[in-house]
Amino acid sequence: MNEFLHALFSTDGLLVGTLVPFLFVLLVVVFVHEMGHYLVGRACGIGVQAFAVGFGPELLGFNDRRGTRWKLCAIPLGGYVKFVGDMSVTSNPAQTDDGLSETQRRMAFHTQALWKRAATVFAGPLFNFLLTIAVFAVMFSIHGRYVAEPMVATVNAGSPAENAGIMPGDRFISVDGTKVETFADVQRLVSGRGGDALTFVMLRNGREVSLTATPQPMEQEDALGNKIKVAVIGVVNDQTLGQPRLITYTPTEALGTAVLETGHIIARTGQFLKRFAAGREDKCQLGGPVKIAGMSAQAAKLGFEWLVQLIALLSVGIGILNLLPIPPLDGGHLLFYAVEAVQRRPVSERMMEFVYKAGMLLVLTFMGFVFWNDLFGC
Repeated sequence: MNEFLHALFSTDGLLVGTLVPFLFVLLVVVFVHEMGHYLVGRACGIGVQAFAVGFGPELLGFNDRRGTRWKLCAIPLGGYVKFVGDMSVTSNPAQTDDGLSETQRRMAFHTQALWKRAATVFAGPLFNFLLTIAVFAVMFSIHGRYVAEPMVATVNAGSPAENAGIMPGDRFISVDGTKVETFADVQRLVSGRGGDALTFVMLRNGREVSLTATPQPMEQEDALGNKIKVAVIGVVNDQTLGQPRLITYTPTEALGTAVLETGHIIARTGQFLKRFAAGREDKCQLGGPVKIAGMSAQAAKLGFEWLVQLIALLSVGIGILNLLPIPPLDGGHLLFYAVEAVQRRPVSERMMEFVYKAGMLLVLTFMGFVFWNDLFGC
């Protein structure tokens, strides 16, 4: 019995070591996402019937003075905000027989101006991005950031860099047209481009030299113990040429750097999804709740700051996924609103229902895919 309790409740156990960090990470990300919908919806004059973290049976909750039911539900894999009049995915301004009183219709979601509905839907992913920016800004303010000059100290034998003619002592000027200032910039621009021929402009003996190299994927282990594939060209920096140094930031500078870093993550994630759809990325790079739980447990062991950084990375990923133009995701609703703006009338209920069902099937298929990856595929 003692061994069982230790396995369950110790910091390395299932409950305290894995489930608690996992729920903390997931609930923070979901709460911030849904709070975005809630706050902007309220600001637009839309009534809110329920704010839920999780799905399924309600575990606990309360009603606020506006009549909104705030609740925590049994299945913590998401959440939702139920607006007044938001009866179904096909709710639209053309509805008249909706069973609402005149007062309720004035604050119903589907009777609002198009921009208000679009802003309310977009606010969820936006708040996910803002959470990531806030976390990075605090981290940069407290700890700063280590950077190194974009210099080549060593070129690995037989590597893409050697084949391209890159030499020790070269300095990176740009990668595929994008100027670089640090060695981390080079790694960022190369890491997601395995198999792509990239143009590197190098500074050599005072002259610029243009070379082409094709990064090759290499399996590495990140700080949380995940096996990841990162594209490399086979160059190494060192302390002599790289001159690593700590950059400190004022709060304003930290915020600006956090915005840039979040933008880089969004760009890399979009690039990955595009390459994945084309069959050019390893399927094992995608994981679901089981993988997130494992990462949460490892982050918790490393310390609270690692757990917060994981929240930031997961938050921006959730924001991006929700903006994909697939119903029932937020991006799918925004797609409907874009069509409505162009044709100056809502999409027909029949078409919305058809597209919604197709999108739901696609989402469920994707969820099944990542679950399979978690349990059996990788």
